[in-house]
Amino acid sequence: MSLAELTSERGTCPRLRVGCILVSQKKIIATGYNSSHRGTPHCEDIGCLVEGKHCQRTLHAEISAVLNLERSYQNIIAYITHSPCTHCYKVLAAAGVTTIYYKHFYGADSTAYTQLIKEINLTMKEIKYV
Repeated sequence: MSLAELTSERGTCPRLRVGCILVSQKKIIATGYNSSHRGTPHCEDIGCLVEGKHCQRTLHAEISAVLNLERSYQNIIAYITHSPCTHCYKVLAAAGVTTIYYKHFYGADSTAYTQLIKEINLTMKEIKYV
């Protein structure tokens, strides 16, 4: 989780900096952080593009990490600074993630999200530091 937190510092959206580390067989296979698409302006430079309480300019850390995978893996563990949104949860499951560990809960539980968690059955665990 410390590596996810360190990775989050590279994020370029000041609203929330999120880091994601993907691990398989005890090896880091990809990292990601929230930022703008390659070659486009960053929120920290020109401001956020907010719609519906969410910044539309940034690519989420989880999606960035999945895009950084060099090949297909199975039984991937994700360490994320914040719990994933519904869309990221689905993408992580499709990429082969079997367990998600997160430090901070982000967002609000919705009926649809709860239903997807039951259907997809991807384990999510909050890591609580003492």
